[in-house]
Amino acid sequence: MESVQLETPIRSIGVLTSGGDAPGMNACIRAVVRAGIGAGLKVYGIQDGYKGLINGDLVPLSRRDVSGILSQGGTFLRTARCKEMETPHGQREAVRQLHNENLDGLVVIGGDGSMAGALTLSEQGFPVVGIPGTIDNDVFGTDTCIGVDTALNTIMEAIDKIRDTASSHSRAFLVQTMGRDSGYLAVQSAIVSGAEMALIPEQPVSVEEIARIIENSYKQGKKHCIIVVAEGFPIPMEELTSQLDAMDLGFKARGTNLSYIQRGGSPTAFDRILASRMGYKAIEFITNGKFNVMTAIQEREIVGVPIPELVGKHREVSDEYMHISNVLSR
Repeated sequence: MESVQLETPIRSIGVLTSGGDAPGMNACIRAVVRAGIGAGLKVYGIQDGYKGLINGDLVPLSRRDVSGILSQGGTFLRTARCKEMETPHGQREAVRQLHNENLDGLVVIGGDGSMAGALTLSEQGFPVVGIPGTIDNDVFGTDTCIGVDTALNTIMEAIDKIRDTASSHSRAFLVQTMGRDSGYLAVQSAIVSGAEMALIPEQPVSVEEIARIIENSYKQGKKHCIIVVAEGFPIPMEELTSQLDAMDLGFKARGTNLSYIQRGGSPTAFDRILASRMGYKAIEFITNGKFNVMTAIQEREIVGVPIPELVGKHREVSDEYMHISNVLSR
């Protein structure tokens, strides 16, 4: 299915952030608002994601309203998960509110669930442009998403600090990252932090294999062993840590869940630039009457990927990155 071209003029648009927050969402909102106003559009912020859309929680946004948010993490429009948006009733109410508010188009910033919501609106004839924003980096069709670089830097800094304690006490530390269905963060952070192993849902391994890596690290004379665990790994981390700690591997095992710290913080320069480029490109699509697409970065260029082609697909972790992680950890 190709992107939709509209001949009717667009005068007023809404922008929302949906699902989990990601560093750089504010920078993206800022770009959408300022580029939109520069193109002669009225821009409205929809608070609390699709939930706010269904409830009609909209506010007009000016250039001044988005001043000073470039460096802030999270999303000043707030975000929420909305089960109602997964139902025909919720989708109908969302479209009804969009028409009630006299909006001609909508920009949705979020992950794969947010793009699925955007698709349902598009299928009902409402013009939508998506922008990928999620630290999991599991959205199909784009090399990376807004927030990923910042999250990786946060994880790297945390593991660097955990390593100090691991070395001081001669421990094996299991560090859990986000990534419900995707091991991207775990693999990438294992590479940049020099971890001995990455455990991901896409390529599960046995407890015995993990134990072998820890024991080999001890035999090689290492002062510690760091294993990065994606939250979607089949064995819960507490259970895994307990099993490993009960074995005679040389190192005692300890576990740390980085949890929501990965989502926060001021976005990196890369994420600010990516968010700004994608927000600007979204307005370019809108002013050219091109809808039902998501902005994506492919080979450093921002392109439009038809939303129907990406919803329901999963971005796989590169075998190359897994190989690099395994080779360099030895």
